[in-house]
Amino acid sequence: MPRTEFLALLLALFVQLMLFAPVAGAASEGIHIKSAELKLVDEVYQLNAHLTITLGPTLEEAVKKGLALNFITEFDFRRRRWYWFNEEIAKVTRNTRLTYNPLLRQYLLAEGSQQLSFDTLADALASLGEISAWPVLDRRLLYKRYSYVASLGMRMDVSQLPKPLQINAISSRKWDLESAPFEWSMSP
Repeated sequence: MPRTEFLALLLALFVQLMLFAPVAGAASEGIHIKSAELKLVDEVYQLNAHLTITLGPTLEEAVKKGLALNFITEFDFRRRRWYWFNEEIAKVTRNTRLTYNPLLRQYLLAEGSQQLSFDTLADALASLGEISAWPVLDRRLLYKRYSYVASLGMRMDVSQLPKPLQINAISSRKWDLESAPFEWSMSP
């Protein structure tokens, strides 16, 4: 093989490694919505969803040092309209706070007045990613003749971080934790 061809092949391999190596690492951290569905129970649609939440090294270290991370889960339900913007039927949010208690050596998830404790960060994140029987929509708001779009998303609320870290969060992707919107169509 001539030297120029060898160098061209080596350069091509290097470029591929540089392009795809960061993607493999970045795909592992973040919030990924695996599934979501609405189930009708006693005239109320309840949301069941499974999300995978993986913190990067910066966020893991921040939690272990006592920083609270606040997560916002947003559910949006709209009626499709061809002649205008989609009509918003329901928009529901819930806030969950993840903290670490070094005295008890436990991770805590708090939502409203309910608090759960976990021995490991992985267990706490798995629980945060399980949404079960969350009432989001009254059936009486829906009509059979229309088609609807449901959307689910989760993000870390950087506005709840201490002010010096908020500036860092704006300028660094290490603090950026947000899922892509998960949308699906539905007819009642």
